Amino acid sequence: MTESFTVTRTFAAPRELVWDAWTTPEHFAVWFGTEAVEIPLDSVTLDVRPGGDLKATMLIPDGPRIDWEGEYVEVERPARLVFTLTDQPGTDPGDPIVVTFDEVDGGTEVALTQPRHGFTDEQVAATIAGYNAFFDALEGVVESLK
Repeated sequence: MTESFTVTRTFAAPRELVWDAWTTPEHFAVWFGTEAVEIPLDSVTLDVRPGGDLKATMLIPDGPRIDWEGEYVEVERPARLVFTLTDQPGTDPGDPIVVTFDEVDGGTEVALTQPRHGFTDEQVAATIAGYNAFFDALEGVVESLK
């Protein structure tokens, strides 16, 4: 069993633009929720600096409200973000998530690596599917900014 898993996607856009789509509350609220989930903009805090807060609330239709919180650990604009994230505020979020933004032919490759945190294989598969849905929505945001 691996200790972490990685999801990657290449976006046909400059890395600064993809970084901005990731770290600007107005854009984050769109892609983090996807079309299926509402993220009220007033619930989003992205204080993108080491020690800064990351917060957002997901309002799932006919489902639960999920309050996310985390803290930025490393910020290297526009190449790397390291942050903690949990959907159980006030608890230990565990090891951080690492997101890299690498310039590649044709655009920017984003690689998100998350510690397994004791997830079962089924939970890992569901989390990867969720990240892929986020990346689909992020792709739409990036396209709208070009």
